[in-house]
Amino acid sequence: MSASKPDGRTARARATRARVTAAATELFVAAGYGATSVNAIAARAGVGEQTVYYAFGAKRAVLTAALDVAVAGDDEPIPTLERPWVREALAEPDPVEQIRRQVEGAGAIHLRAAALLDVVRSAAASDPDLAEVWADNVDRRLTVQRVFAEALAAKGRCARSSPSRTPPTSPSRRWPPRPTTCSSPAAAGRTPDGRGGPPAPLSTTSPREPVETA
Repeated sequence: MSASKPDGRTARARATRARVTAAATELFVAAGYGATSVNAIAARAGVGEQTVYYAFGAKRAVLTAALDVAVAGDDEPIPTLERPWVREALAEPDPVEQIRRQVEGAGAIHLRAAALLDVVRSAAASDPDLAEVWADNVDRRLTVQRVFAEALAAKGRCARSSPSRTPPTSPSRRWPPRPTTCSSPAAAGRTPDGRGGPPAPLSTTSPREPVETA
């Protein structure tokens, strides 16, 4: 009986954190980081303000926790490079199939995290704490993309790639296209004029012009 009590407390604490991060995500996306108070997050989550401070320590920690959940899709403490979809992509012997798995996994992340990452990016210019959060996120993305790129290089040329695919002749298009959309959820969540919007569907069957970022 007593052995089950810690598990029950852990489950309740985890459920509370989940409510707080979900509430914070909604408020951050709707109102922005600066305009969202810990009190407002607590009220939306249905907990006391001190509960938020006890569980997270500060508003920045709430944001980083919410961002981690958005990127991962859950609250399990598993690094991106150890996630099943990443391991499966890296273990795939066919480079084309690796890219397909990458796009599929990255697309899911984009759908979950783009709006919240845009909040961080927008606030980073005036908030040193969030500038640090943004820089850390960029470093993490680059680390993941570097591992994917090294795996592709080790597998050689994409044997199934079409020999008919040639660079576009229009000077208005960049070739080769920058891999911004696959590596940056923030870019995938913005329309070409920089405003927020739903990401366009990702495809592995045809080239797609990436959204340029500043």
